[in-house]
Amino acid sequence: MRKLSFILLLQIFVYPSGAQVSQGLEGLIFKGAQVQLAGSGYTFTEGPSVSRDGRVFFTDQPADRIYVWDQKSGITLFREGTERSNGTWFDHEGNLLACADLHNSIVKITPSGEIITVYDKGFGGVHLNGPNDLWQDSKGGIYFTDPYYRRDYWEAGHKQEQDKQAVYYLNPSGELVRVIDDLRAPNGIVGSPDGKYLFVADIMGRATYRYKINSDGSPGNKTLFTQSGSDGMTIDKQGNIYLTAGKVLVFNPEGQKLGEIGLPEAPTNVCFGGKKKNILFITARTTVYTLKMKVKGVE
Repeated sequence: MRKLSFILLLQIFVYPSGAQVSQGLEGLIFKGAQVQLAGSGYTFTEGPSVSRDGRVFFTDQPADRIYVWDQKSGITLFREGTERSNGTWFDHEGNLLACADLHNSIVKITPSGEIITVYDKGFGGVHLNGPNDLWQDSKGGIYFTDPYYRRDYWEAGHKQEQDKQAVYYLNPSGELVRVIDDLRAPNGIVGSPDGKYLFVADIMGRATYRYKINSDGSPGNKTLFTQSGSDGMTIDKQGNIYLTAGKVLVFNPEGQKLGEIGLPEAPTNVCFGGKKKNILFITARTTVYTLKMKVKGVE
């Protein structure tokens, strides 16, 4: 693990590895903290989520594996054969929920590694496009995005059968409802710490929207949060939003850009980990990075 040097002359944090952190983030980043390379050699990393004890689980979807990062011991393999898990989220019981697009389903993976199907019935009589990212609300309902990305591991003849690339809500009773259908390709998704708002990134539409969550779980009052799409995304306890679009872009709760973190590889997703939930964990294709923060995550 190599520490990266700080160059004040350029008025940005510049590191030999190519990482750059703009000065607008000094109020969020722990004083003197530097971006750290946590691991490399993966095929395409995605879907980081933090467990109750602060460990971060992340996927390498092309390799069909899930790894776990521990603040003290580093990275180890959690399991192989994940039904091509992509985005993940820990549920209220400590199981790892995952968008598993091998069979266009939502699954949960127990702490022992057992995979249990949560939902695989499709929508409107046909299979889903390929669940991508998800967030669970306080009631146990699951919001997930369903864009269409052709996978080479699908059976011959597999095609898009849904008429929309949409966002769905799997309510606590197990009913699947299509709740957003006017985005080009919804991808990253996360809810606010108080559960009042849902943020959804339209990666192809290059925009991220904020919705008010109604009492029945449906998102309403769509407003433009920022004119930037995102792959994965996360939120801290102050309500700041972290998008992944070429760099890690950080916005305050009002949608004003605070700064950005550039990396040698474009980031794919981000979450907060560590025992204090104050380590920003970034997946970036073949690599993963960490950065110590002043703020904490809400996962």
